Amino acid sequence: MTTSKKVLCCSVLLFISSYFQSFAQDHTVRPDASIIQQHINVLAADKLKGRGTGSKGLKKAARYIEKEFKKYGLQPMGTRSYKQPFIAKVKRVVVKDSLRKANNIIGFLDNGAPYTVVIGAHYDHLGMGKQGGSKHPKPEGLIHNGADDNASGVAGLLELARYFSGNGAKEPYNVLFIAFSGEELGLLGSAYFVEHPVIPLQQIHFMLNMDMIGRYNPERGIGIGGYGTSSEWPSVFEGLDTTIKFFTDNAGSGGSDHGSFYAKQIPVLFFHTGGHPDYHMPSDDADKINAKAEAGIIDLEIQLIEHAMQKEKLPFTEVKS
Repeated sequence: MTTSKKVLCCSVLLFISSYFQSFAQDHTVRPDASIIQQHINVLAADKLKGRGTGSKGLKKAARYIEKEFKKYGLQPMGTRSYKQPFIAKVKRVVVKDSLRKANNIIGFLDNGAPYTVVIGAHYDHLGMGKQGGSKHPKPEGLIHNGADDNASGVAGLLELARYFSGNGAKEPYNVLFIAFSGEELGLLGSAYFVEHPVIPLQQIHFMLNMDMIGRYNPERGIGIGGYGTSSEWPSVFEGLDTTIKFFTDNAGSGGSDHGSFYAKQIPVLFFHTGGHPDYHMPSDDADKINAKAEAGIIDLEIQLIEHAMQKEKLPFTEVKS
């Protein structure tokens, strides 16, 4: 074989090898129902005792999230490694530990871009029913595992971190991943973050929030809030390829962490599969999660994020009541 033929042959082989490696990488980082279920099984296990703010169980959940962030190569962006500490005040009940130490967990995917997408989900829940908020008539002493609320959202957060850190592409925006604490006590973690941001708020492209995305009902579909918070959202939603049924709502405020960002005039999207009888009950357990449908929801989110990344920094629109 001549030298030129050898070079051509090697080039073809390298191209084929690169193609299949790229294909394999793209395939492996798609949202995976088994990984989603694994995350939820860990976070909603009885041994975490409901992940109440300030509890040992929530600290275990934080360590799990930090370990996953580190595995995906995210840069620590808290003031203490991945942790952003703050004091959470329990407002609903007066107990000796009304002031509790809490931490947001923050990881950064640095693409060298001037602007950043924020992706968030809260990882706290109601603990042993003593902090208030339970729908059970006698909640104290009962483990509220919070599989849907909001281990499902944290699983989505971790899957998006896995995708964007491992898809082989350098996106035109950075991505900041935040697991918020103190949400169940009144959006305390996200409220603290927007007052003590680790990047300037003016550099945020938009914020995507996941709270209860694990109980998909195909008759209802998933609700996507915040559609009215930027004039560009309608064009971002064009050309989606999904079997997931969804509907949109204009509101940017509401009872979850995206509301803290909307109040700072940042466009938001909010994903929620709807209420159910297990909401804020001890029966919100991991075996009731529809992980396959959640994988489809996360894939829908990936499409929306990637569509939005093809646009200039999104303008904010205030939603009229």
